[in-house]
Amino acid sequence: MYKLVAIDLDGTLLDSYGQISENNKNAVKDAVNKGTKVVIASGRGVMSVKNFANEIGANEYAVCGNGAVVYDFKQESIIYDKFLSQKKVLQLIKICEENSIYYSIYTQNSIIAKTLNYNVLFYHQENASKPDGKKTNICITEDIYQYVLNRKETDYTKITICDDIIFNSIIKKLREVKGIDVLDVGHMSRKLMKLGTEIHSIEYFYTEITNENANKWNALEFLIQKLGIEKEEVIAIGDNVNDQTMLENAGLGVAMANSAPYIQQMANIVTESNNEDGVAKVIEKYILE
Repeated sequence: MYKLVAIDLDGTLLDSYGQISENNKNAVKDAVNKGTKVVIASGRGVMSVKNFANEIGANEYAVCGNGAVVYDFKQESIIYDKFLSQKKVLQLIKICEENSIYYSIYTQNSIIAKTLNYNVLFYHQENASKPDGKKTNICITEDIYQYVLNRKETDYTKITICDDIIFNSIIKKLREVKGIDVLDVGHMSRKLMKLGTEIHSIEYFYTEITNENANKWNALEFLIQKLGIEKEEVIAIGDNVNDQTMLENAGLGVAMANSAPYIQQMANIVTESNNEDGVAKVIEKYILE
């Protein structure tokens, strides 16, 4: 019997417009009411994840920042963290600046960037439909290095690098930096935004940099040990390379039909796409039935 379901957000629980369908929402709520632990496991920060967790009633724990944080919603506290150090972040900023590459820095509750572009533009658009208390804090600054240098907090979860083309040259330089993980993302990200009556597509290649010990499975392993759950009792659902560790280690690893073929090979099974209630279908089959 499965006791915990870990669900990625973008490309998995959320559709291409960044919304949770009613079928997905109801399936999660039914699973929670049955006593199953449902945990969002996302690359997003705590505030963004919290909004979605409340929407589906999965508001006990969450894995955020690609496994940099395990957050306890009831205690409103971080119970596990694998942050990037300020020194490491500054080192990575220099590499990005020297290579004229677009990057953004994530903390547990904010995004730091120079301009509203790529992934940051999507968060900005998402904020437009949210009340002030639920928006993702986006800090736009011309001098990111100086901003980070002067910042007192050290809650850096990840750095995301984006471009219109694959950036193999900078990846090689990043891999020379010790103490970090650089994700091997081999396909283009595509998100849709509604602007009035028009639909705009944001497409870009990207990679994400985290602490070398930060990944979704390490964070989930900490949580299931705390809850007394075996890994064989865990279902993990995801669509991207940052889901690899949990897809390969959970009792049942589930990839989305919209994920790349190499992601699907990491999983035990493939469900329907994020626009076809793939998450709901897994929960209905393996939890509710």
